[in-house]
Amino acid sequence: MSLKAFHIFFIVLSIILAAGFGGWAIRDFSLTHSQINLGLGIFSLIGAAALTGYLPWFLSKTKNTPAS
Repeated sequence: MSLKAFHIFFIVLSIILAAGFGGWAIRDFSLTHSQINLGLGIFSLIGAAALTGYLPWFLSKTKNTPAS
């Protein structure tokens, strides 16, 4: 696996994990009303959104780089 392919895999995995944790934290906030969970959930969803924006930028910058 090339470094480029690993980087893409790691970005996608990070998006999934950040969005999943953010959703869980906000759901837990609705049950417990813990302000920490709300903050963590919002922060995680913002991170997932930032990574979602980073992925196309990375792909465009490495368009001419071979994947192997």
